[in-house]
Amino acid sequence: MNRPVVVGVDGSPSSLVAAEHAARAAVLRSRPLHLVHGYLHPLGFGVPINPYDVGVPAPTEKAQKMLEDAAAEIVGRHRGLAVEVRQVAGGPGATLVEESRRAELVVVGSRGLGGFAGLLLGSVGTQVAAHAQCPVLVVRPAEEPIPVAGPVLVGVDGSEAAELAVGYAADEAARRSAELILVHVPPSDGSQRMPDEVAETQAAAHAESAELLATAAAAVGGSHPGLAVEGRVVRAAKAEQALIEASAEAALVVVGSRGRGGFAGMLLGSVSQALVQHARCPVLVAHPYGHAR
Repeated sequence: MNRPVVVGVDGSPSSLVAAEHAARAAVLRSRPLHLVHGYLHPLGFGVPINPYDVGVPAPTEKAQKMLEDAAAEIVGRHRGLAVEVRQVAGGPGATLVEESRRAELVVVGSRGLGGFAGLLLGSVGTQVAAHAQCPVLVVRPAEEPIPVAGPVLVGVDGSEAAELAVGYAADEAARRSAELILVHVPPSDGSQRMPDEVAETQAAAHAESAELLATAAAAVGGSHPGLAVEGRVVRAAKAEQALIEASAEAALVVVGSRGRGGFAGMLLGSVSQALVQHARCPVLVAHPYGHAR
């Protein structure tokens, strides 16, 4: 199955930047690109004039032209890339979640049409990042040039979600011929201890951090021999803040859908949520692939 790279496009500047990111991702993966517009949205295209009309509105020529213009610009920059455009009768978030069942990657912008200035990631991006059935690339900050240099950054905490994220991060670093940086942020210890207890605790934490990074690096070396890998231990009060700061030097940061201490009802852990909202580079949320239908 030749899964495509799928990107939601609504004509907003943020979505058009996301489409260019998606095109580059499709080229790196040798996959087709699908530009998808879910047009049942109160502030988008295809809204019925009569609010009591229970019929589903048809796709519009305006939205089709928007999609075709975006596709033409992408093909002009990426010769040979297969691009398909499609309007879907559904809300943009639900449409992209459904598309993710058959996608290699879903790409969303930070904020689309109708986005509120106070929300750093719009409701559509939040919905897709949490519920997609494949990896999701969140393009942020919005409307900034695509980073072409810099390492791929991933957090390591020993959880199953982090292991998946490390694998995806290694794949991305290999595609980009970039360095992979493994970051571990040990839990902070705010308790009052005697000096000898502090030294003992710090030694144990250092050993655990070294073991986590060594295990992750060995896994990467086995799957991607020759890939440049660096392990870093970063001490901070909060893991999310350390990773947000580290993201300033990265071309991409990869996060698991849920790390240690995640609750089953929370599809994105607190660290992942913080990064998709505040990271200083694009964020790849490492969802496992679901079953195509």
